[in-house]
Amino acid sequence: MAKDFTFQAESTLTDRYQTTIPESVRKALGLNKRDKIHYAIQPNGQVIISNADDVENDPVLGEFLDFLAKDIKNNPQRIKPITSDLLRRAQSLVADVEFDIDVPLSDEDE
Repeated sequence: MAKDFTFQAESTLTDRYQTTIPESVRKALGLNKRDKIHYAIQPNGQVIISNADDVENDPVLGEFLDFLAKDIKNNPQRIKPITSDLLRRAQSLVADVEFDIDVPLSDEDE
């Protein structure tokens, strides 16, 4: 369901892929300093931005979960267990990958 927009805003992307969220957007989303922002990218390329605290009530996620539930109900034959071969293959692909989710990205990775 499309919503009518009461305002539009834009911002500039910096060389480091950063931007300032316009004041009107911050106010509309109830954002404060250090708040997290959630982005939902639609198949048509539109992006929905929301306060990450509100993600639990994300209508896009709800619609997706409803879709999955209906598909499972209507097509239970599509549900397949993960085989031990597939699990081993996936584990072998990431076995040597090390990462720390709390380390900031380097300039070249941003």
